[in-house]
Amino acid sequence: MRGVKRVAMVLTVLIIALVILAFVLENQQAVALAFLGWSTPQMPVSVFVTLALIVGMLLGPFLGLLVKRAVVTSR
Repeated sequence: MRGVKRVAMVLTVLIIALVILAFVLENQQAVALAFLGWSTPQMPVSVFVTLALIVGMLLGPFLGLLVKRAVVTSR
């Protein structure tokens, strides 16, 4: 049973890695972003999307913790 779980986990990780690789390879067009007077150098679209994902993954739990704390203190 452990062997089956290990094989399933390896296959899952490989599929995720291949999807990420395909995403990066398909989104190589260089773009520059401008926001509130601040602009970035030209980089591939995949860089901006990946950075947005990482920032969201870091901020999401933090904001959830703040909301949970605010709800508990308001009772």
